[in-house]
Amino acid sequence: MSGFVYMMSDKPRGVIYTGVTSELLGRVWEHRNEVRKGYTTKYNAKLLVWFELHPNIVLAIQREKSLKRYRRDWKIRLIEGLNPTWLDLYDRIDEIENIYKPHPGTVHWPHYN
Repeated sequence: MSGFVYMMSDKPRGVIYTGVTSELLGRVWEHRNEVRKGYTTKYNAKLLVWFELHPNIVLAIQREKSLKRYRRDWKIRLIEGLNPTWLDLYDRIDEIENIYKPHPGTVHWPHYN
């Protein structure tokens, strides 16, 4: 089962929520429709501004934990590398291919080729 790491926001360069899921469309729909109360509800982070695909959920969880340690300005550069104007990508999930590729010197991720 593949996994996704994603970021939600309320506006360009606004709050940033980082999450992980095996079913991106459904999980983002839950955020947008406030199915569960939490960070995205409290801060109105309903815009899917960034996501990447991983071959399995375990690697996606590792990546999510890693991203949560990064500083905000680094996350903003990551988002703007895929989505410079912070558009809501929800309706374009199937059109965008953003597969995670580790840095060429990385040996920690043997499942990627």
